[in-house]
Amino acid sequence: MKNITRSLRDLLGSEYMDAVKSVAVNIYGMDSAEADRLVDEKVDFFPEDYIARMRDMAKKTGKKVADGFENSLIGAPTESYRKASHSNAAPIGGIGCTRIGEDGKAYLIAKSEHYHSSLGHNFPGYKLITNARKLGILNATHNNTRGYITRLAESRLIAVANGVEENSAEHKEILSSKEPHVLNRIINLETGSLAVEAGIKMMLARFYRLDESFDAPKYDGKVPVFLVMEDNKEGLTANYHGTTVIAQTLRGMWPELYGKFAENDIYKVVSVKKNDISDFEKKIKKYNSGQYKTAGFLHEIILMNYSGIRLTKEFLQGAYKLCHETDTFTLCDEIQSCMWYDGMFLFRQYGLNPDFSIIGKGFPGGEYPASKIITTYEADILNQFGALVTNGQEELASLAYLITMEFAGANGKEITEMGEYVEKGIADIAKDFPKVVEKPDGLGHLAAIHFYSVETAAKFTKLINDKCVDISAQLYKADCPPGALIKPPLIADETVIDVMLEKIRECLKSLE
Repeated sequence: MKNITRSLRDLLGSEYMDAVKSVAVNIYGMDSAEADRLVDEKVDFFPEDYIARMRDMAKKTGKKVADGFENSLIGAPTESYRKASHSNAAPIGGIGCTRIGEDGKAYLIAKSEHYHSSLGHNFPGYKLITNARKLGILNATHNNTRGYITRLAESRLIAVANGVEENSAEHKEILSSKEPHVLNRIINLETGSLAVEAGIKMMLARFYRLDESFDAPKYDGKVPVFLVMEDNKEGLTANYHGTTVIAQTLRGMWPELYGKFAENDIYKVVSVKKNDISDFEKKIKKYNSGQYKTAGFLHEIILMNYSGIRLTKEFLQGAYKLCHETDTFTLCDEIQSCMWYDGMFLFRQYGLNPDFSIIGKGFPGGEYPASKIITTYEADILNQFGALVTNGQEELASLAYLITMEFAGANGKEITEMGEYVEKGIADIAKDFPKVVEKPDGLGHLAAIHFYSVETAAKFTKLINDKCVDISAQLYKADCPPGALIKPPLIADETVIDVMLEKIRECLKSLE
């Protein structure tokens, strides 16, 4: 990855930063020279000394590198959280692709702290957030006073999502477009679950009124049908779109509750086979007749909640064509995949034009919870209270977005190359251990190793975790391929990836 240097003035512009400086000096009493320093300090995002420390710590994976501390503090978790807790690995620090646990050991974050630490730990570029805070830039704002940084982040996201230059004539045209399938408006929320829920509500708003002030919806009287990815048992568990109630019913949870909804024609959930366009065509035809109308097709591109199975371009492009022909909204859930590919949005590489793009996790780099739904003029049919989070507009969270985007934008080629390095490394491992590994899956950094049995996957996970490498396996879903999931940070280079691959090989050798 290439190092870049940026100041707050570089990222946010002179007019805004001059105004910020004026407040810092005249209201907070900051020395003018210190304010100038904070405004104009050129921060190295990925300096050589940081890279050296990152590599050194990766090589020490599994070793005790700090004193750590022993404690019996449990906190006040629910029983399920208590059972899942491993406080020995909880952080007391970290750098690069390594977390230092309470036991003082070095843990390799091969899943980017469950998919959101896109730039690892203590990424130097985020020093600009510290500088902004020292200058007195506020974080908390109201929904009706969205700050300049948040508005700037929104505008830049629209440019990136549409693949155009910021502030170009094309960008300005897109921002004002009323054409279908043109992403040009954003709701800032805190979690991916709430962002997806906003999309589901926009789908439902074409069938049911949000409140009594609304006119009859477009498909009043029809039964809305949600299309989701099917698991290997013809059920619903292959999809995962958050933890709100309706989203959970889309993946087979709350069966009695959903049963009541379905029995009374409130809404229906229908699964479609993975990478089978004929099945999709059959079902979208069936559920656009009689009392039924397809409300939306919700999908990930890499099913990181179903063993990292990759959906093909051909399937998704065909599905989108059918959705557009039947006025069915498409929701591309990129909570997992956003930021981990050149261009930041994987749907662009797939040639898709969704009505909703769900992003978060990788964009703020683990610094703040800051998910968003990006949508279109046509889908913009809720009022403000239809999808709102009081602290969704945080300014420093938006700054985290801009910093991450700046670094990723300068390293698109490098992101692709390292993704290919990860993918090839996992593919080579699958070839070298054919008796243990069934096949690799995923795309780029989002990788998966499929095993022949749940028992083998469980043994592998224990072995790799004992080596202080964060890799987990999904062993609990209906006929889900027993797969180990991998998603290293974008900053991981060959040295870091080789450590991960070697640890994987050591574990597989013991399973042969």
